[in-house]
Amino acid sequence: MNLFYKNLTIWLIIGLTAILVLNLFKGQPETVNVLTYSDFVDKVKNGVVTNFSLHKTSATWTNSNGERFRAAIPEDPAAVQPFIDAGAKFEIIPSSEPHWFLRIVLSWSPLLILAAIWFFFIRKGRNQDGKAMAFGKSKAQLFDCQQSTVRFKDVAGIDEAKEELVEIVDFLKDPTKFTEAGARIPTGVLLYGEPGTGKTLLAKAIAGEAGVTFFSISGSNFVEMYVGIGASRVRDLFAEGKKKAPCIIFIDEIDAVGRHRSSGATGGNDEREQTLNQLLVEMDGFEVNDQVIIVAATNRLDILDQALLRPGRFDRQVLVPLPDVLGREQILKVHARKIKAATDIDWKMVAKSTPGFSGAELANMINEAALMVARRGGEVTISDLEIAKDKVMMGAERRSMIITVEEKRITAYHEVGHALVAWMLPGADPVHKVSIVPRGKALGLTMQLPETEKHSHSYTYLFNNLCILLGGRVAEELIFDEITTGSGNDIERVNDLARKMVCEWGMSKNIGALVFKASEQPGASRPLVSEETIQEINGEIRALIDTAHDTARQILTDNREIMEAITLVLLEKETINHRDMQAIINPARG
Repeated sequence: MNLFYKNLTIWLIIGLTAILVLNLFKGQPETVNVLTYSDFVDKVKNGVVTNFSLHKTSATWTNSNGERFRAAIPEDPAAVQPFIDAGAKFEIIPSSEPHWFLRIVLSWSPLLILAAIWFFFIRKGRNQDGKAMAFGKSKAQLFDCQQSTVRFKDVAGIDEAKEELVEIVDFLKDPTKFTEAGARIPTGVLLYGEPGTGKTLLAKAIAGEAGVTFFSISGSNFVEMYVGIGASRVRDLFAEGKKKAPCIIFIDEIDAVGRHRSSGATGGNDEREQTLNQLLVEMDGFEVNDQVIIVAATNRLDILDQALLRPGRFDRQVLVPLPDVLGREQILKVHARKIKAATDIDWKMVAKSTPGFSGAELANMINEAALMVARRGGEVTISDLEIAKDKVMMGAERRSMIITVEEKRITAYHEVGHALVAWMLPGADPVHKVSIVPRGKALGLTMQLPETEKHSHSYTYLFNNLCILLGGRVAEELIFDEITTGSGNDIERVNDLARKMVCEWGMSKNIGALVFKASEQPGASRPLVSEETIQEINGEIRALIDTAHDTARQILTDNREIMEAITLVLLEKETINHRDMQAIINPARG
């Protein structure tokens, strides 16, 4: 709404309120005694009334006691003759009443103002929704596919997911090839995976490749505070889609409307469930829906209603995973086309140094490197990418942060404790970098990079991670005979990992291959685990952590001289890499 109209509305409301208050608090009218014409004539003749005021057909006067009187005078001009004969003095007051049209306007002005305000808001509703109070109209955005610049070639690192969607595009371009073979195109395709893996980007590529009408809407746009609005918007969305068929409807974050329906005993969000029910009917109900294809995206597949996931609705569920090393290399090259990058950059090595990165994080890394180059000029180099990677993973450096010499020394020993334990344990990921430059909330960091992509982890690998996480705390105990709060996050991760090893992955000999979920703990509505079992689980977790602690302590005790040497170099350089550690450790071990 325009700011002028907002201010106008506010001042109108203030004015009407002021008029109402004035009318409420205005003083009571003064009491007036009314006399008949004959009584009034007698009082004038007897000299009781010697002067008065005459206004049209009404005479008024005040006696010596301050009382006011009024008498009605006939309109006949002869009616004032007795007053003249009696010698009374009277003042004729001319009429000051406004014109009749003005009187009507003034009397009806409050109602007219209220009507104008009401009309203004109704007209505003018409302009926004196409008709007054059209809350149930779909809020989906219609995209022009001819102007879309995203194609499948712009989506890298998720080739299997692209193959699943290429078939959808082929059907939309040439449906006869499929119908002649008796095949039916999937009604819906659900893209699921971790955040930032490229689900929305795939939907944009479909829009660009298919060349058909493309609607886009978020799951949260369906649900409103008004009952029935969400279901109405679903109906309107599919009605618009059928008018422009063949078309694609993309629903982003469908978990906002498609999560499990309640059983009824515990209530639930009735409006959301009504919206979901309408969506289920529109996707696969009595009415045939061949030309409208639903593409939805979510990173919470586990909470979606089973009726939504069944064949006939979302026939095809496409996992969009985190890219592997080859996929990361392809993604980096796609984004590198948009920047000025040095020709000697080995994108394969960059991809290997970014394990676990999603497509969005890789794009952010490339952009951070380009921003650094934009400030200084030139081309993006491998060192720029390294700095950008650290910034994306751990935040920007906080070199302005004031750290005491003692705190810096404790941090150095702590990080070297992590790094040295990781170096000495066989099968652990190689140490890539150790730094005591504060980043984010951390005063230092130790970075490891896996040599190969890992999709499953052994007991030895996980136990080694427990030892590495405890290495910093153990180093503080050995050198300073003291512990600090710097190990807080390490201890939290150790407990979480150890509990998963015992309760979820069956890696405890005494507990065995049993799974214990958090909902089965005492205090839940139906606990399935006894107190004795809980105590046994906690004992296994404690034993696992104590063993890892003792292993880390033994490694650092046996290699204390090496730890001291690495710490001295780290305090001097603030950041050391794999080669720096190798130059210290190999000669020391002979």
